[in-house]
Amino acid sequence: MARCSPPLLRRFFCCVAKSAAGAGAGGTTKKKKKNVVFLGSPQVAASVLDTLLVASGSPQSAFQVAAIVTQPPAAKNRGRKLMPSAIAQLALDRGFPEELIFTPERAGEEAFLSDLKEVRPELCITAAYGNILPQRFLDIPPYGTVNIHPSLLPLYRGAAPVQRALQDGVAETGVSLAYTVRALDAGPVIACERFAVDEYIKGPELLAILFNIGSKLLLHELPSILDGSAKEKAQPQDDSKATHAPKLNSGESWLSFDQEAKVLHNKVRAFAGWPGTRAKLQLMNQNGEHDVLEIKVTNMILVAFSNFSDVVWLGLRASTPWKKGNDSERLLERFAWSEAVEITLELS
Repeated sequence: MARCSPPLLRRFFCCVAKSAAGAGAGGTTKKKKKNVVFLGSPQVAASVLDTLLVASGSPQSAFQVAAIVTQPPAAKNRGRKLMPSAIAQLALDRGFPEELIFTPERAGEEAFLSDLKEVRPELCITAAYGNILPQRFLDIPPYGTVNIHPSLLPLYRGAAPVQRALQDGVAETGVSLAYTVRALDAGPVIACERFAVDEYIKGPELLAILFNIGSKLLLHELPSILDGSAKEKAQPQDDSKATHAPKLNSGESWLSFDQEAKVLHNKVRAFAGWPGTRAKLQLMNQNGEHDVLEIKVTNMILVAFSNFSDVVWLGLRASTPWKKGNDSERLLERFAWSEAVEITLELS
């Protein structure tokens, strides 16, 4: 993605100025729209950008999306071709000027900060951007930087709030609109909205729902943010009640069946998408030898029986090849012919 150069920025502001002058010449005075810069990267943040683009297109809108900041293009798929982030692709598809899509490696780069100042943002909005914002960045927009965070702050501060909340088996979560400060997700909260968590909802689905709610909450609060009154009503967080949601890693994906069924169930739905959940089953073949089957656990449903011990059902699919010529081969055939296989495990 090309970085915006000063001449291109000057042309951008000339166009804005001419448009405003033309409106005045026609006898109608239009209030100047405030410049908003959006920062986001993954697909889940697309609902926020889309909401802002649609709203800013209204003649009555108090703001315009002046620039978009996202992660640099990354190598994807088997061909390892460099592809723009989901947010960059959405912006391009919507006809947003490519020269106003910034893709710095780090948000503290001098060239990027210089370009950002040229845009003269009055407010920055972040949603799953994925980069740490230095104080030099935070000092630029006069109305501050506001973040959409998918948790009820100060709970689950950090990179994986939705996944960690599901892993903990919470019955309720939500989304918070908060000012960004240097401390992680610790800024004053402007508004929040609660959401009841279904015990079978998975991470990707819940994440999308919360960002969708967050985009509507943002739109509702934008007038107060842009007139400065939101800073007066924003509530400081109680740091003593803060919990943390560290980033997921692939090593956490293994399941241990000596844990309670509820713990396994919550982990499967929390880690759906990435990194997923895996397990190893030890089976005995007809020669009395042990074989180990590595599986991906794609679904888990807890079932309670009145006359039997509780059982846990898993949807499984094989992730490693099998040796032929034993009972393991016949089991593999079941995996190979089915998208999901159900097995039962007796709980202690």
